[in-house]
Amino acid sequence: MRIDEIVDDLLNRFDHLVVKKTWGETSLFFNPNGASAHGSYFVTVKDSDGENDKASNLDRDGIFRISFGVSRNSYEALFGPKPPRPLKGGVVETGHDFTQTNLLMPHPIYAWMNWLQVLNPSQETWNSNQNLIQESYGLSKARFEKR
Repeated sequence: MRIDEIVDDLLNRFDHLVVKKTWGETSLFFNPNGASAHGSYFVTVKDSDGENDKASNLDRDGIFRISFGVSRNSYEALFGPKPPRPLKGGVVETGHDFTQTNLLMPHPIYAWMNWLQVLNPSQETWNSNQNLIQESYGLSKARFEKR
């Protein structure tokens, strides 16, 4: 799949999303009617390394990362206890090869916050993880409504 296909799919299926280009990535926020300055993070798409985010080696040709948060229960059901927060510029220690494509795994920086990543998902991988995407949307909506 391509980045634009994924973003279009999300925009077509989920209500009240706003797309913003921030910190070198495309971010989708839950933000009904632009009620908030930023809204609540839902999904991020990144295609280049950042100063403190090089573990996925996104600077390779054609490589991009889809990231999204899930509940602690979902994270731990998939990957066991979440890792501690890494130091600035550090990477969580989970034993994963964060450069591997088409595989759901913990996010190399934000796994401690229950975030997951997939580099260059195939249509099959994208489809097989829609329950987690739906959960992420629900969590984003709940965070927004708590404010």
